[in-house]
Amino acid sequence: MSDILLGHSFFLRFEPKLWLARQPYPPLGTLYAAAYLRSRGYPVAVFDAMLAESEAEWLAALKYHQPRFAVLYEDNFNYLSKMCLLRVRQAAFEMIRLAKDAGCTVIVAGSDASDHAHLYLQQGCDYVLIGEGEFTLVDLLDRLHEKTDTPLQDIPGLAFQRDKLSATASAGLEILHTHRRPDIKDLDALPFPAWDLVEISRYQEIWRRHHGFFSINLVSTRGCPFHCNWCAKPIWGQRYNLRSPENVVAEMEYLRARFQPDHIWFADDIFGLKPGWLPRFAELVQERGVTIPYKCLNRADLLLRPGEIDSLSRSGAQIVWIGAESGSQKVLDAMEKGTRVEQIHAATYQLHQAGIQVGFFLQFGYPGETWRDIRKTIRMVRECQPDDIGISVSYPLPGTPFYERVRQGLSARRNWFTSDDLAMLYQGPYTTTFYRHLHTVLHKLHRARKIGNNLKPLVFRPAGWNRLHLRQAARLLAIVLSLPIDILRLRFLRQRKNRLHLPLISPALTQEQAGRPTPQLK
Repeated sequence: MSDILLGHSFFLRFEPKLWLARQPYPPLGTLYAAAYLRSRGYPVAVFDAMLAESEAEWLAALKYHQPRFAVLYEDNFNYLSKMCLLRVRQAAFEMIRLAKDAGCTVIVAGSDASDHAHLYLQQGCDYVLIGEGEFTLVDLLDRLHEKTDTPLQDIPGLAFQRDKLSATASAGLEILHTHRRPDIKDLDALPFPAWDLVEISRYQEIWRRHHGFFSINLVSTRGCPFHCNWCAKPIWGQRYNLRSPENVVAEMEYLRARFQPDHIWFADDIFGLKPGWLPRFAELVQERGVTIPYKCLNRADLLLRPGEIDSLSRSGAQIVWIGAESGSQKVLDAMEKGTRVEQIHAATYQLHQAGIQVGFFLQFGYPGETWRDIRKTIRMVRECQPDDIGISVSYPLPGTPFYERVRQGLSARRNWFTSDDLAMLYQGPYTTTFYRHLHTVLHKLHRARKIGNNLKPLVFRPAGWNRLHLRQAARLLAIVLSLPIDILRLRFLRQRKNRLHLPLISPALTQEQAGRPTPQLK
């Protein structure tokens, strides 16, 4: 038995594309919460949905642990968490129902719950933690365990029904939000995630069987201070806090000694944002002999600061993903991205010169984007030749200026079902079918160019060919044969524009139309 059972509702099996990719990572945010609870004297157990078959395993965990409190603490470091996917929400609702049937007090924390607390409370959840949740969770549990007599309305970062304040049930669902809790600034003071509460051996087996190496996740920061007007930030808003390089390298030493990872994914929104952080990190990694290949996310403008790319190279960076978004400066400016197309080209060139691979995140369908803008993005990909690309369409999420701008044109469905949905949820420049097909065409063009570059040195060396090269050649042939038809279809779909062509968002307009403030408890 355990008094507290922590879980989350992201089941990899419910994401067909990601399940096939077989690149699972443990729920880092959930494990941070578990570690902090233990540091405050609470024994906890963890249900890890990542590799579970279905919600039935959550029910089995409830029966085994018989907890008094069931806490769905989503992994806020998983970028898919803040996308508020309907399949994940559906799983959370079912897990709430099962926990309530088991007699538990149910607490939920995460991006979707922060945005839509009323939906989770309607499903029977007792409390929702708004924003960063560790401190709020401990304060709430201290109150529910009667360790303190702090009134619920005085616990910051909390949403609940008014009838929690008295024994008298109120008519209807009246939800109260307490004031926002300040962020945790001293991240070094937090314990490392409770890695022992998940079966790391299962992750190791999947990674090594399908990819030949084992990758584990780690974060050095919380939040992002930049103002891209489409980026949802329900947990940290515009705030940004980071761990010291010394603390991060200490965790790398711990992970290497315990799990022997071959690779690390730094899941930060921006890795090494603070000037001087990356050089110190590289120095420590080399001093302590923990150079582990890693991937991370960064911005093109920050990468061009003196010494940044050299520090990435010295510290073991294998691939750096850049939020390139668009090859059109007009679109980047409308997004308030704060970067320039030439910076994307320069950063990509310098990373490649340093022997570091580059990934591009690309976004299509922003209001006012034209076919000419799309062609500029395709040209940027062709000229920069990134090693990998990730393609999405503009996705309006609550709390963003972008959402407020397109609110009147939103469809009845406000969220994607899974991460590869790519549905246009508002009346943008083109149809959903167009953007899904654009996704297919651009990926084929990228793969064809990449395979062609790999095989080019072997054209006049037939003795150097092996089975892998032959498979690549067959794949290239299939792409080349199918591309003309795909491009013709894309041209046809381009004619079927949406009726409402929204203009580009101006910076002045977005300031005026920023999201509504969260109601405060009076």
